[in-house]
Amino acid sequence: MSSGLKTRLQNDLNTARKERDKLRTLVLSTVISEVRNREIDDRAELDDDGVVQVVSRAIKQRKDASTQMRDAGRGELADQEDAQSAILEEYLPEGMSEDEVRGIVREIIASGADQMGPLMGQLMPRIRGRFDGKEANRIVREELQS
Repeated sequence: MSSGLKTRLQNDLNTARKERDKLRTLVLSTVISEVRNREIDDRAELDDDGVVQVVSRAIKQRKDASTQMRDAGRGELADQEDAQSAILEEYLPEGMSEDEVRGIVREIIASGADQMGPLMGQLMPRIRGRFDGKEANRIVREELQS
């Protein structure tokens, strides 16, 4: 494990095991496994950005599962998914505000991007792991209409 974030995940997993924290052990071992699978697929070690992408995807999956479980009347299972998301969110870089993202979108529009696809293509690498993609999509739509 060469990236700082992977090392932090592994160290925190070891600590969770020593403290017998079952939830944290489950979440961290799962995300480390997902990182390793991604490295095998890519045939390369992930840097911190790659690890952040894996963690972000894991959070999104858990939030989607939580929503589905709440809709099905399974609140206790949804709460478990929310708890797992909260643990994973500790490993993301500091979030961005909507105003910061809106500023980046305006900057990209000013540089000549006036279509949804190219604009999102330039925006997402700059905000990945720090702002929700669905919300970014909404902001881009609003800015393109104004």
